[in-house]
Amino acid sequence: MDRIENIDFCIRYLLEQNRTQADIPATLPEKQRLLRALMNIWEPQPLSEEFLRAQDAELQAQLQDKGVVSLEDIAASTNTPLLWQGDITRLRVDAIVNAANSRMMGCWHPLHACIDNCIHSAAGLQLRAECAEAMSGAECPPVHPEYTMGGTTYRHAFTSEALITEAYNLPCRHVLHTVGPIIPDGVPTRKQEEQLANCYRNCLGLAEANGCRSIAFCCISTGEFHFPNRRAAEIAIATVKEYTTSYALTHSHNNALTVVFNVFKDIDYDIYRELLAAR
Repeated sequence: MDRIENIDFCIRYLLEQNRTQADIPATLPEKQRLLRALMNIWEPQPLSEEFLRAQDAELQAQLQDKGVVSLEDIAASTNTPLLWQGDITRLRVDAIVNAANSRMMGCWHPLHACIDNCIHSAAGLQLRAECAEAMSGAECPPVHPEYTMGGTTYRHAFTSEALITEAYNLPCRHVLHTVGPIIPDGVPTRKQEEQLANCYRNCLGLAEANGCRSIAFCCISTGEFHFPNRRAAEIAIATVKEYTTSYALTHSHNNALTVVFNVFKDIDYDIYRELLAAR
């Protein structure tokens, strides 16, 4: 199949699985939008090998279109911790961090612009399937709130909890999913500030335990969760500095941990650049 035939196959397959009707658009960008929307609403269920091959081929083509960014590309223009502005799904590092919701299965709003949606859409449906397996109520402690979807019981994650998965069609090796605190009024309490710090600590600990030597953090809890951008950056930098200082004392120089602060918005880039320069 050529690319158009391939993506049309993926769309028809998910339309059937999602029990949804839609006309397949004419242009490739429109087809990609529809495919992403169908992926966003997909409920975990078995996927055929034929579909996975077709989906992976399209997502790899999209990655090639965007281009991959390596640590060497970033390190040439900044000191450690590294700061990079752009699409986190382009980064070739050992692990990227996803700002997840408590369901830990990605964003279910079609074409939503949040980082959770972007990461799952670029990784492929295997990522949601792995998250669903991890969050299955069959293995979760009873203290976690539960819900049922499609006849399967799942649990909600607690704030600051972190989960590591494979990355599938992303250029990184792993995705670290963590649930940041939600700040409806934009004024975090001390407890919520500590919860945000624990998101960074838990992700760093999981990365270290799984042999990762490079990790890229998004701006956890800002945006949709309304944590103030500057205070979030202050907590992120302080927590990472504390962890990496301790890490350096117990690891050789050859096993150094490289941290990238990945930002997307100009306001976050300006804040991180200022704070990192003042260190």
